[in-house]
Amino acid sequence: MSSISLAVRDSSTMLRRNLLHARRYPSLTLNLLLTPVMMLLLFVYIFGDTMSGGAGRSAYTAYIVPGILLMTIGSTVIGTAVSVSTDMNEGIIARFRTMAIHRSSILFG
Repeated sequence: MSSISLAVRDSSTMLRRNLLHARRYPSLTLNLLLTPVMMLLLFVYIFGDTMSGGAGRSAYTAYIVPGILLMTIGSTVIGTAVSVSTDMNEGIIARFRTMAIHRSSILFG
């Protein structure tokens, strides 16, 4: 097997592990998914007419969506960093280092 296929296999194993963790803590998953949706609804439908300044809701929506997408990406990166930090404190990363897995599969998974 090539190193790319091994890295993909290891990443899918780590993804499965993280999905099992997410199933145990559904509030974190819902928080990650609902926060950007609620912010988009809040800023477009409640503040949209006031903040658009007469330019219309569609122009304001085109202005606000990239910012909310960046906030979503940022919160996802923070969640990944907290997860890796928790794994490091629990010692699972030290176990992964002794195993024959691709190093980046921990982050990609």
